[in-house]
Amino acid sequence: MSPLPNPDRSRSAPPPPPLSLYPVELARNLRVESVSRLDPTPPFAVDDMAPVSAAVESMRREKVGCVLVTRAGKLVGLFTDRDLLTRVLATGLPLSAPMAECLTPNPVCVHPKDPVQTALRKMEKGGYRHLPVIDDAHRPVGILSVRRVMHYLVEHFPALVYNHPPDPHRYPDAPEGA
Repeated sequence: MSPLPNPDRSRSAPPPPPLSLYPVELARNLRVESVSRLDPTPPFAVDDMAPVSAAVESMRREKVGCVLVTRAGKLVGLFTDRDLLTRVLATGLPLSAPMAECLTPNPVCVHPKDPVQTALRKMEKGGYRHLPVIDDAHRPVGILSVRRVMHYLVEHFPALVYNHPPDPHRYPDAPEGA
């Protein structure tokens, strides 16, 4: 790899639009688009009286970092991989303990029609990696994760995210691929 671009390489793709266009579009979309646009994952839920082991099994089976805890179909808490480490394993609580003893009660939530900006502010302010998405009856309809937010942001900056070499000061000597 050379530190400078290869002058012999043809430039077939047009340059990306100026960077100043993207922040304006993103700022508008954050205010206008709703949380449902982020395509929250389906709500994986366990009952508040179920054992911790049921939540752990559900998280492992679904390959998710959090499950919602419900009572009579309504959200009462959240249980994450972090809760498992700090509230169960670190304290020696058995995996047979009910979820009600180790969940995060009354989590901060968003509605599917809330602006994306509202969800981002709540996540940033509280340091949350997951936000439950609930309907008007307080029933879970999804989980918004940092991963979904990152996918949304990448949609607004595709040229910047996908077209940069790992080190912006080094370029391959020859094009890669077939």
